[in-house]
This record gives sequence, C-alpha cells and structure tokens, in this order.
Amino acid sequence: MRTAKVVLTGGTGFIGSAVLRALLRLREDGGGRAGRRDISVLAVGRRRPAGLDPARDTWVPADLARPTSLAGICADASALLHFGGILSADADVCRTVNVEGTAALMREAARAGTGRIVHLSTAAVYGRGPHRLRYVDEVAPAPVSVASASRWTAERHALDAGAAVLRPGLVLGPGDRWVVPALVELARRVPALWDGGGHRHSLVTVDALARLAVGVALGEKAIPGGVYHAHHPEPSTTEEILDSLAGLGVLPRLTRRLPWPDCLEEFHASHGAVSERQFSLLALEHTYASDDIWERTGLSPGAAPHLGLARASG
Repeated sequence: MRTAKVVLTGGTGFIGSAVLRALLRLREDGGGRAGRRDISVLAVGRRRPAGLDPARDTWVPADLARPTSLAGICADASALLHFGGILSADADVCRTVNVEGTAALMREAARAGTGRIVHLSTAAVYGRGPHRLRYVDEVAPAPVSVASASRWTAERHALDAGAAVLRPGLVLGPGDRWVVPALVELARRVPALWDGGGHRHSLVTVDALARLAVGVALGEKAIPGGVYHAHHPEPSTTEEILDSLAGLGVLPRLTRRLPWPDCLEEFHASHGAVSERQFSLLALEHTYASDDIWERTGLSPGAAPHLGLARASG
C-alpha cells in the first residue's frame, strides 16, 4: 500500500483539528476516494494535536513565527494542508505569523516539490458587504481588520506556490467560539429579525470544510491552484439560523421584524462584545458562489449548515 505523507499546520485549532480528524477517518477507511494508500500525518505546531498515532504520525514543534524552525518540513510530502495562523489586532503579530510564516512554509513546499497544497483563508477578506452570490472574480478583497488583511496578503504566497486557497464563509461546529456566541449576544441586544430576517449567509460546518480540504489534498481529481469559495452552495437566511437556535433553546424565538436603521439604534443603545462591523456581517447579506469547488472534487456539501447548529451550540 502506498503511503501519502501529509503535512498539516494548525492541527490544534478549531478548523485544523477537524481537518486532522478527517485525515484520520480517511486512513481508517483505507484511503477512501484517494485509492488504496496509507496516510502519515506530520503535524506542525507549538502543541501536539490529539489523535496522532505515535507509530505512524509525527509531531514537529515548529512555529510559523520562527521560519527557521520550518526547514525541511515538507520533505517527501504528498500534500501540505496549511491551516495554521493567528487572529490578532496586532499588525506586527499578524504579519509575522500569517504572512512571513506562510511565505516560509510555501518556500519549503516549493523546495520539496510538494504536489498539492491547500491554504485556508477567509471570505472576511472581502470586507464590508452586503455581497450577493458573488464569484471570486466578481468582488475585490477590501479587508477592514489587520487579521483579514494579513490573511489576504498571505494568499499571494500560497498562490505563487500553486496552492488551492479556500475562502469559507461563516464556519459552524464544535469549538465555534465566534458565530453562535455572537448571534446569542445580538439576539439579546436586538431581539428581532434583523432587517426582516431575509438576508442570506454563506455557511459551512467545520466537518464539511475539513472533508472538502482533505478531498482537495488527496482526492483522485487534481484541483488547479487558485482561490475557491468553500462553503455550502445554498445560503441560509438570518431567520432560518435564528429559528434553528431558538429550536434548541439557545435563544428565544424572535418574530418582530425590525428595519436595519432601527436595529442599529437598538444595537448602539446596548452593550456587549460584538462590534457594529460584526453585527453587519451576521445580519446583512454576505453570500459567495461556491458550487465550483464541490463540482471539481465530486464531493457532496451535505445538508444545509444551519441544520447543524445543534452541534455548534454545545
């Protein structure tokens, strides 16, 4: 049986840990769609991820903030899944980890001749919406945070190395510390269906995103390098999302439909951790066409992501 060595960064993070689980499940299945092959994971990061098999997998305590620690990391690798990075308001930290760390890692992949590279970015690079079912070439990035700006810059290094760059929308699932908690806070501060509740959002469950990333890295079909939206092709409305959370008892069922100017008035009259920019992201239309990547991989996106909120709210 052939062995595919897969280098993974960010294996202890929210999305990266789901990617690791997807890799290990694929190995248990004997390689699945990737054909009869064994999978050996080389996890790169400051902490050892859970689930590695000491007899088959390796952990290298390297750090994106220390490029020299990445030397030789991609030797003999069939694929690189770069899901490491940092979210910070400190521009220097973001540049060091997200930009310079990515550049160093991609140099190692190029030096080793790594065949497939998958790089995680975010639809947040597009900045302020609303955006309505735009394809990658139909909307120009205009990030408003230093973290998003650094991730957009990092994309260039990944693309130069031939990577498939994934830009997911809102990611739901076990370990989510941002989407569902923010929705719960906003429902308390502005208890209404924001701007009527009909705006749509591009969502993906963390498990579906992980399955997609592994499919790009190890699937039978080679995916050309480039930028791809990576979420469910069918958007979910604000009302569908909030109703799902209400059905779980996470927040009360909201029926009042409030125009957006009134929503902002109530928002500014209340207090909380969520910013107006984040409120706009979660309340107004932010949808991006993503059928391309699912068609190219031949994978199914599964059920609508808002139906998986039970797991995201735990």
